[in-house]
Amino acid sequence: MPKRLDIRLLAPSGYAEDRAACQRAIERLQAAGHTVHGGAVVDRVDLRFAGSDAERAADINHLANPDHPLPDVAMATCGGYGAIALLDRLDYAGLKARFEDGRCVLVGHGDFTVIQCALLARCGVGSLHGPMLVQDFGAGYLRETTWRHFWQTLQGPSMDVAWACNENAPALTLEGTLWGGNLSALCSLVGTPYMPRVEGGILYLEESGEQAFRIERMLYELLHGGVLATQRAILLGGLGGQRVSEYDNGYDIDHALERFGRACGLPMVRGLGIGHGPDKCTLPFGAVGTLEVRHGQAMLAAHDYRHVRQTAGA
Repeated sequence: MPKRLDIRLLAPSGYAEDRAACQRAIERLQAAGHTVHGGAVVDRVDLRFAGSDAERAADINHLANPDHPLPDVAMATCGGYGAIALLDRLDYAGLKARFEDGRCVLVGHGDFTVIQCALLARCGVGSLHGPMLVQDFGAGYLRETTWRHFWQTLQGPSMDVAWACNENAPALTLEGTLWGGNLSALCSLVGTPYMPRVEGGILYLEESGEQAFRIERMLYELLHGGVLATQRAILLGGLGGQRVSEYDNGYDIDHALERFGRACGLPMVRGLGIGHGPDKCTLPFGAVGTLEVRHGQAMLAAHDYRHVRQTAGA
């Protein structure tokens, strides 16, 4: 049974369309013994966003205010779009000072990737790439694998995940800084001060609903933008939702990744359960991890990351 925690909700992107899922998630967290704060953010709607830019940035900057106690966890409600508009409004100095003692950890994925990258780049604050309130904890069927791995990673001194990967993945044993997230969100930061400069990284990527040629194009954006020059390996999670048209002449996501793999020269390991899929692991964004690949099986682990409060590679 996980320790009882204070959880504060953040809504930096789209609004929570499924209110029943919000309530279901909050009730599940409360039933597990946790206290959930900030529930009012799920009721805010401004166009397609969960409030104005100022309101959504204030949710995050609230964590930087020393007059307010920090929660144990600050969790994104859902993704969508909108977090990028907040990056020049965040109190990076205040967030750095508050997160230095390791009392709070942020968690999310998808559009939340831009917040995670900005915090690592600007003030060395790590986070967790993991489940969110609505689509994960509020799902009609709660995935036990997702639930269990989140609490294990959040509260334990180490994490590991094993999966069956592509059979043509090369044999690997390497160490590097774990970071990444949603592919389109990452590409939106190329050439900006909010993209972390990670040396010797293990870059994990996921995307949903983008056509194969768009995924290939975004991967080239990371390559030509210099991001991949300092990476040791690429881990690929869910890349579903593509449609193959008659014009494609059979070109699909497998062709796109094969073509790009030849161009970038980095080992690419597929099948990691992250992002928009129903079953997902939780990864310490900014921590040092180890990757081993043998005979179509992969293992990723990280130790002593202390919820990535003291990050490496930023």
